[in-house]
Amino acid sequence: MLVVTDLVNVRYLSGFTGSNAALLIVAADPLGGAAGADDQAGSNDSATVLATDGRYTEQAAQQAPGLRVLIDRDCAHAVIADHFARHTAAGPGRAPVGFEASAMSVADHAALDHRLTSAPASVELVPTTGVVEGARLVKDDGEIALIARACAVGDAALRDLLAEGALAPGRSERQVARRLEWLMFEHGAEAIAFETIIACGANSAIPHHRPTDDVLRHGNLVKMDFGAVVGGYNSDMTRTVVLGAADAFQRDTYELVRRAQEAGVAAVRAGVTGAEVDRAARAVIDEAGAGELFTHGLGHGVGLRVHEAPPVSSGATGTLPAGAVVTVEPGVYHAGRGGVRIEDTLVVRDGGAEILTRTGKDLRVV
Repeated sequence: MLVVTDLVNVRYLSGFTGSNAALLIVAADPLGGAAGADDQAGSNDSATVLATDGRYTEQAAQQAPGLRVLIDRDCAHAVIADHFARHTAAGPGRAPVGFEASAMSVADHAALDHRLTSAPASVELVPTTGVVEGARLVKDDGEIALIARACAVGDAALRDLLAEGALAPGRSERQVARRLEWLMFEHGAEAIAFETIIACGANSAIPHHRPTDDVLRHGNLVKMDFGAVVGGYNSDMTRTVVLGAADAFQRDTYELVRRAQEAGVAAVRAGVTGAEVDRAARAVIDEAGAGELFTHGLGHGVGLRVHEAPPVSSGATGTLPAGAVVTVEPGVYHAGRGGVRIEDTLVVRDGGAEILTRTGKDLRVV
């Protein structure tokens, strides 16, 4: 059995979105996401149980109607103690209960282990990693549809930002970022996926620059990295433009990144490794003698988290399965001069990649 305390994993398996929860999954009582919860609707004897606190009594009943719900602030202890109070441990020795090692602090583990000494059965907490994340890696049609909607929100927001002239000399990075975020909300986002990056001039050479009061100026490269959340699922897109007029350095840098991004997208298909995709894009930049200016991995998985499995980087080992959603986002960053990144969110398919972010990638001079 496994006690799930990562709130994103709790949401994936049960549909519950509260800020305090634990879910106990028992192998003999499988639960495969929201559909699994529905299959058990009306059963009060399910070994799978959700715990949350009193703030979420009604919400839990609405979002996870097929599960028995315990109301107890100490959620992880509640679901484990409840199970062993209702079910006799099989065989001698300590009964193993898996926990999500990456979601539980050392202090919380020690407190839980101490409290379980008073449980009806002797419990051994066993660390696990990646159990639910492995199931989340391949998206079903409903999940992909939500990610596609989040991507469409980002596309529409950027289109409107450019159409209304909000990306213009004299405006600050912060002003542009807040306007782009508000446009995403206007187009149906329930949240932004991460702090929007607007980076102008030399700031565009900082891969994860945070918007400041620096003012956009004629001739600046402007890098925009942003995403929306729809139905809990994220999008991620980066586009880089030039204000007013592009010089040869900017055009050459942009074209190099565009070709690298195109090569990376072309390499995506089910069965290749993330390292192979990274290598395809990186080779273009390496051949141009700019390899040291591409300072991060090529991409990452996208889903209920904006950064999740599978990785698309030089160190990635596993192959990309059909139905995974990943980004391809090469960048070249010249310190003090400016940088370019181009990023799409796409679905891994057997025959290649289905691109979900639709904004064009030719160099745009605004």
